[in-house]
Order: sequence, then structure tokens, then C-alpha cells
Amino acid sequence: MQYKCKLTVIDKKVFPDLQEKYLADPKSGACPFYEVGAEYFFERYGDEDTFWTQGKGAHCSEAWDCFSRYVYTALQGGSIMRNWTNDEHMMIACCNDGTRPVIFKIERLDYKVVYVDADAEEIAAKLKSLDGVTNAVYRAEKNFIEVFMDRNHEVSDEKIISVAGEVTRID
Repeated sequence: MQYKCKLTVIDKKVFPDLQEKYLADPKSGACPFYEVGAEYFFERYGDEDTFWTQGKGAHCSEAWDCFSRYVYTALQGGSIMRNWTNDEHMMIACCNDGTRPVIFKIERLDYKVVYVDADAEEIAAKLKSLDGVTNAVYRAEKNFIEVFMDRNHEVSDEKIISVAGEVTRID
């Protein structure tokens, strides 16, 4: 099993009264860095390690401080927040800026990487129909299919092979 982490900006707040009272620029306004609905994906598979590349300046330091440990945990396949949220694959976190906070949803995505020699796009379409599969994406640039699992249902390698046919490797 492999793991990715999806970070979604779900809300932004601004507290003008606190900005007026405490900030050097009392008209700072809402966070300029993030937009509600924006999604960021982190992965560590093969030659990809976007945890480190996205952490170096791609996110505001206050936000990175808020969510990086949860992203790292998700990429290791761990429970993001056991017994705190109603789904241990998910966490809600907020950056540290008290006058213009940004609220993030952090999700661990479980998937398997499937290497095939046949028509990968056709196989990906077939894999989407498997019970427990939420999506199957052919990554042409990497020449493999990512098979994403429902959080409560892992799909066995045998089941994938029964649909995909000749499989070179499953990670």
C-alpha cells in the first residue's frame, strides 16, 4: 500500500478588529497566500518526494508549521488523528495567524501502484468498477496506474490482477 496526502483549503477568516488593534498594517485583510477550494497533493513514491519540495517555500511558514506533521504522518500511512476526528484518515487544522487564519482539511489517500504491459488506460477504466476502488488513474509519464481505495476497504492484489490481467508489479 502507498499513501498520498491531499490538503484542501476549506475556509479563510479575517478579524479586522484584531488587525486594527495589533498589527503594524491594520488593514492587512485576509490571507493572500491561499484560496478556498485550493488543493495540494503530497506524495512519496519512486522518485517523487513532494513533502520536501513543497515544504521549501511553496507554502506559507505559518501554515506549513500547522499542517506539515499531519502530512508527514499521512505519507507514512499513519493515523492522522486517532480518536479525535470521526475518520482517522482525516484532520482539520488551522494556521497560526490569529488575525487571518486559514482552515485546512488534511486527508490520507491509500492507493496501490499497478504496473501493466497492456493498454493501461483501458485497464484503469476497468479497475474503477471494482468494489472498494474510488478511482484509478493512469500516470502516463510514470507508466503506471494508481488505484485509490475506499478508506474502509482495501482491495487485494488478487482482485486487481483478476481485472487487470497481466500485471508486472503491484506496490
